[in-house]
Amino acid sequence: MASCASVFPVVPWESPILWRCKGRREPHQTKIPRLIDLFVNNMSSSIAIHRFVAQNSLHSSPFPLGSDSLEPEVKFRTAFSHMRTLESPVIYDTITVQDEQADFPWFGYDHSLILPGKTLERIFWEDTPWMPCFDDLLNVHESLGLARKKYNALRRRQVKAETEAWERAAEEYKELERVMLEKKLAPSLPYVKSLFLGWFEPLRSAIEKDLKLEKAKRHKAAYAHHLSLLPADKLAVIVMHKMMGLLMMGQEEGCVRVVQAAIHIGEAVENEVRIHGYVEKTKKRGNRVCQDIIFTKEQQKRRKLVMKLIKMKKLVDVQKLLKEEIHMEPWGRDAQAKLGTRLIELLIESAFVQPPINQSGDSSPDILPAFRHILKAVSVEDGKLKNKYGVIECHPLVHMGLGSTARLMVIPYLPMLIPPKKWKGYNKGGHLFLPSYVMRTHGAKDQQNAIKSVPKRQLNKVFEALDTLGSTKWRVNRRILEVVETIWSEGGGVAGLVDREDIPIQEKPGLEDSMEIKKWRWNARKAKKANNEMHAQRCDTELKLSVARKMQDEEGFYYPHNLDFRGRAYPMHSHLNHLSSDLCRGILEFAEGRQLGKSGLCWLKVHLANIYGGGVEKLSYDARLTFVENHLNNIFDSAMNPVDGKRWWIHAEDPFQCLAACINLSDALTSSSPHSMISYLPIHQDGSCNGLQHYAALGRDSLEAAAVNLVAQEKPADVYSGIAARVYEIVKQDSQKDPASDPTASLAKILVDQVDRKLVKQTVMTSVYGVTYVGAREQIKRRLIEKGKITDDRLLFRVSCYAAKVTLNALGEMFQAARSIMKWLGDCAKIIASENQPVTWTTPLGLPVVQPYRNSERHLIRTSLQVLALKRDGCLVAAKQQKTAFPPNFVHSLDGSHMMMTAISCKNSGLKFAGVHDSFWTHACDVNRMNQILREQFVELYNIPILENLLESFESSFPTLTFPPLPDRGDFDLRKVLESPYFFN
Repeated sequence: MASCASVFPVVPWESPILWRCKGRREPHQTKIPRLIDLFVNNMSSSIAIHRFVAQNSLHSSPFPLGSDSLEPEVKFRTAFSHMRTLESPVIYDTITVQDEQADFPWFGYDHSLILPGKTLERIFWEDTPWMPCFDDLLNVHESLGLARKKYNALRRRQVKAETEAWERAAEEYKELERVMLEKKLAPSLPYVKSLFLGWFEPLRSAIEKDLKLEKAKRHKAAYAHHLSLLPADKLAVIVMHKMMGLLMMGQEEGCVRVVQAAIHIGEAVENEVRIHGYVEKTKKRGNRVCQDIIFTKEQQKRRKLVMKLIKMKKLVDVQKLLKEEIHMEPWGRDAQAKLGTRLIELLIESAFVQPPINQSGDSSPDILPAFRHILKAVSVEDGKLKNKYGVIECHPLVHMGLGSTARLMVIPYLPMLIPPKKWKGYNKGGHLFLPSYVMRTHGAKDQQNAIKSVPKRQLNKVFEALDTLGSTKWRVNRRILEVVETIWSEGGGVAGLVDREDIPIQEKPGLEDSMEIKKWRWNARKAKKANNEMHAQRCDTELKLSVARKMQDEEGFYYPHNLDFRGRAYPMHSHLNHLSSDLCRGILEFAEGRQLGKSGLCWLKVHLANIYGGGVEKLSYDARLTFVENHLNNIFDSAMNPVDGKRWWIHAEDPFQCLAACINLSDALTSSSPHSMISYLPIHQDGSCNGLQHYAALGRDSLEAAAVNLVAQEKPADVYSGIAARVYEIVKQDSQKDPASDPTASLAKILVDQVDRKLVKQTVMTSVYGVTYVGAREQIKRRLIEKGKITDDRLLFRVSCYAAKVTLNALGEMFQAARSIMKWLGDCAKIIASENQPVTWTTPLGLPVVQPYRNSERHLIRTSLQVLALKRDGCLVAAKQQKTAFPPNFVHSLDGSHMMMTAISCKNSGLKFAGVHDSFWTHACDVNRMNQILREQFVELYNIPILENLLESFESSFPTLTFPPLPDRGDFDLRKVLESPYFFN
């Protein structure tokens, strides 16, 4: 470990900072706030500024592997204070600006600095005396002015992107129609866009006609009011794009369920109406409301009341009513489904396709419906359909173009060009105009009410963490995108990209052999299923690449984040983000770079070894560095010739991330000063089976803590290998038994040579998150299929059942303390659910959590197309689901709390941070500091009596119920985590 110890030193992160208040210089032992200004990191490099280093940056960040100190590695870009002539330079950083007002947060650590009326400025230790000149100050002011103009331009673009996406698409189709009529010639368009253009005008006309008919009726249809809230051309675009998007990502080939399509389309229209309302609020009062809107009876009553109040000059009451009208209530699933169904019906009546013209010319071209409404069977009894459901099926000519549809789709929730709005409430934050909610409740009223009812100050830490994640600036790694585009254009099928060609289906054999026919049908069914899955993957890849192409020329962009109901953070854009696949993670990088430094270069090599995988990530740090040194020729070749070279990077577990690391390391090592190279690559630090780490901390069990790296060891403990070894031992013993007396013996003989770490990894990983026996069986079955040694499907099923049972038993043997805590949590949930109450708790950061599981009720609504059966939560909680889901949900809420605590602390220390649940990312030069922070925050989290507080909250909420006592726990000292090099690694 000597070579790594010299790079990862242990140095206390405490240093005095001097503050100057109105000319008085006094030392204060406190942490550093950072003065912020707008986009100064983008200032012109031509400004001649001496380099100054903050006093605390002279100490290297600690990493618990050694004790040597280092020279300062990070050179901060500096600007000058204009407060007084003889002041030192101050650090600036990017700020979040919203509503044209700058917010200057103090990045404090432990102390808040409240000095009213005084100017705080950060003082630096200087190498030589220095005095700023007047020209330098002018240059800084000019740079700030340019930065403000740049921000305002980006903000205008962001507003347009959020509010005019559908409108721009409608205008484009209208312009194409105009050109086509003028030139009397069909424009040369991509296949799917030509379909859209052909459907647009008939669908728009059908919507306008339907709206006129409804206006003339005395008893209007339920959807009529909502149909009138948007222009017909915008509605037409929404319906076409949403329908094609659903078909593109659907599970069934060429069709989508009516209820799914109707609700998606209705929801999209509702969101656009809300955006339209938000935009209208910002316009001048002189704008008149469109007179063509059909008003509901309730709205008509409200209008009369408003007019009456105006005559009575009760303007305050008028304002209240208007405010309620603007902040409209959600439409609800019924209204969405009825509107969506009617729009789908109009699309079916308006959209047609034309097959290729017969070359012989002996027949006129056919005009065929592009979509049709049919019923599919859910189950069959006695040759009769028992249950049926409606689907919208597209014509094969439409399905043929779905793979290329992605680049033409309107994607409203794209990454933002400016920092997101800060979160200040349930629906206040994130995007500027697009509806944004701090939690994804999926309509669960209990959870919505819980988060709305808590005091805002209770959620301040949660909001701060989400703002921190949203303030990280990203950009597209163009070199990686270019490689992806090349491989994709050549047919994919390598580096994790799906093959662009379908699996060929053999022709039906002409023989009458029933067994051959049966085998052919089975193989044809499997090939068809695989082709459907590959089609969905191709569409998904096209969507990701479509977003990457749109964002590749941007200097940077941001991802607003929100939470799931357990408190885990997610980006609000769903396609190209860092929580997604290796493809997305390889394409993305930080927009703001930092110098590697000595430790950063070492961490870059370790990161490359981790990403390559194949067991290398389980070696010691020294062994990982040796692995990289031994493969430098392959790394240089991968960077220089990623497509036409040896392509060593393709064999990595995460190939595109590996290629990005190869390019970054190659650039550093071939530069004149590797330590000075600016790196934009995020370096990951991942937990070691993080769910079990949280259980080990809760149970304080020393053996379990050591198994998941809560204790310092020479090399990382690998819990997956430990479970695999125990499974192998059990299977080997079973294989030696007599098959006549023990039926598992024959299965064990087949399995014994296939037991390895990969076979059990997913099951071990998900065991703490409540994986069931059936889930474990399917996970192991997929791994056995990959090995390809068992070809008989029935035998494969039996072996998978046996392997799942043995794996779960081995887990129970090795992690008894974790199992006892899981059982206690499940027992508590069962008791609460017996009272028909959902399990609720509050996370350490103050976030209220309510499990949303209730027995659903079928709710029938009659629409213009068919009767739809909608599901909605009933009055009874789902007792079994409340019990089984509580242990994994509770642990998820804890790992979410740890990530958010780490994010806040990293921000306070000046680090850029991104988090993927149990994987924390920062710049290479800052990994040492982040490593110390995440360990400190883990210890701080579990110094809280979490289980005791949970039991107390249960007993206070349900005083008449008796809960089981807390499970026994060990005496493991959590402070050992601070010295464990492989806790996150």
